[in-house]
Amino acid sequence: PVAPRKPTAVPKPTKTAQSPSARSTPKSSVTTVGTTLENQVVSLANAQRAKAGCRPLKHDAELRRAAYGHSRDMVAKDYFDHTSPSGKDAGDRIKAAGFSPVSSWGENIAAGQRTAAAVMKDWMSSSGHKRNILDCSYTHIGVGYASSYWTQVFAAH
Repeated sequence: PVAPRKPTAVPKPTKTAQSPSARSTPKSSVTTVGTTLENQVVSLANAQRAKAGCRPLKHDAELRRAAYGHSRDMVAKDYFDHTSPSGKDAGDRIKAAGFSPVSSWGENIAAGQRTAAAVMKDWMSSSGHKRNILDCSYTHIGVGYASSYWTQVFAAH
């Protein structure tokens, strides 16, 4: 078993200014994207966002692919970082998964937590992770879980 590690957040890149009418608004907070555990994380994140006055995030298949791929890669290559051993970061993974255009993004990772509630509790207890979760400018999320490694990817078009 993997010992719980402190989750880490990656700062988001500078945002491109966008008019409110150009932003897409997700219609549903949780879809059939991902596993039950991953969808629980989306639901819990959206509950926190609702308390903060943010709109719900849409669980996006492309972002889920980027998140799950990163979690799986961390397991396979035995590392815990936002940047892969090959030098790829969340922005690279998001683009490779086909989420485009990207105006802003952020990523949270964690390891060792066994439940959606446990990982969300840890992320909400960390200012950097909480900031990503409660950033109202994000419209989409991807969550990936593999062998107790978690990745949340946030983005907006």
